[in-house]
Amino acid sequence: MKKIVAEPYRDIDFTDAKQGAVIPLEAGKTKISIRLDNKVIDDFRAQVERAGGGSYQTLINDALVAFIQQRSMIDAVRQVIREELAAPPQQKRRHLLTPTEN
Repeated sequence: MKKIVAEPYRDIDFTDAKQGAVIPLEAGKTKISIRLDNKVIDDFRAQVERAGGGSYQTLINDALVAFIQQRSMIDAVRQVIREELAAPPQQKRRHLLTPTEN
């Protein structure tokens, strides 16, 4: 078995070093730490594996974005329904007529 030897001590000058990430972060993204259930992580990793590769973190992000968009669409539909229910009967009927009948 090969013996591993530690690197000898070197005097390294850090006066011009910059603190922070070596790789710049993507614009519009924030690095966070989050706790998720193991079954959630396992499922997303399995989806990536079945797809032949990729990033499970990107897949989680895409799922969260889709949830937000779906919620926004549902809110918009609910608003239209509220407006239609609140409109006077004559105004409601006008919306139901074809363009030639208006």
